Amino acid sequence: MKTRVNFKPGLYFATVFIISTFFYLAGAYTSFQDGDRGAHMIFLLPGLLTPFLVSLVLILSSKQSDYQKEYVNRLVSLKRIRLNMMPALLFLMPLAVLISIAISLLFGGSVEQFQISKEFSFSSGFMPVLLLLLIAATFEELGWRGYAFDSLQSRYTIFTASIFFGVLWSLWHLPLVFVKDSYQYEILHQNFAYALNFFAGIVPLGVITTWVWLKNRKSILIAILFHLLINLWNEVFALTQQTKCIESAVLVLFAVAIIIYDKKLFFSRKEILGRIDR
Repeated sequence: MKTRVNFKPGLYFATVFIISTFFYLAGAYTSFQDGDRGAHMIFLLPGLLTPFLVSLVLILSSKQSDYQKEYVNRLVSLKRIRLNMMPALLFLMPLAVLISIAISLLFGGSVEQFQISKEFSFSSGFMPVLLLLLIAATFEELGWRGYAFDSLQSRYTIFTASIFFGVLWSLWHLPLVFVKDSYQYEILHQNFAYALNFFAGIVPLGVITTWVWLKNRKSILIAILFHLLINLWNEVFALTQQTKCIESAVLVLFAVAIIIYDKKLFFSRKEILGRIDR
């Protein structure tokens, strides 16, 4: 059975951006107050949860029982996971990181980047950084892959939706540059080009994550895991910001290769029309 779903991408993204930005800016203000001691995280966490909460409200208010069941199935069903996608899931990001470090050596980069990093590249106040990375990956993907991407996919080809999503995902992080001690704040104050690279690098990551998710039959569990691995592999090794610029270029090449390899998926409108196969 196929059920038409009335997606509202404009409403979704506008609501997410407005609410998240409010909380991020409140957190930014708090982060500069004397005696903050990580209290700004009280505001940042609701901002991180917003993509999921808005998705949940729209899914429940749609009264589309098929889509509600589909959402739950995406979250809990292990049958959606394809074993032949495990190499891409597990090794794509470490490969990108290691290739980037190797290339950086040609431009004077340090071989010490291959060493395991002794600390995280940013502070998260009273919350352990690893827990924050897990929360971010989980609740972002519960929203992005629960409703957000489907809403774009209902209007465009997967290629166009992937690019749009990557740009929107990048811009969603923008207010974090104002939060003292956040990763985005730190690199902005090192060099504007490093901050620009961070936001540009999110776009190919959006394409790659979408591909991994689709090839695993839209399993949200896989999207969460892959998102978490993206975050972790960029913290495992002590990459310099110059190397991270190289990494963005490597990810663009990976994304282009994936699009060419699976162009039928990216440019077909067969699965696009807001329907659910039951």
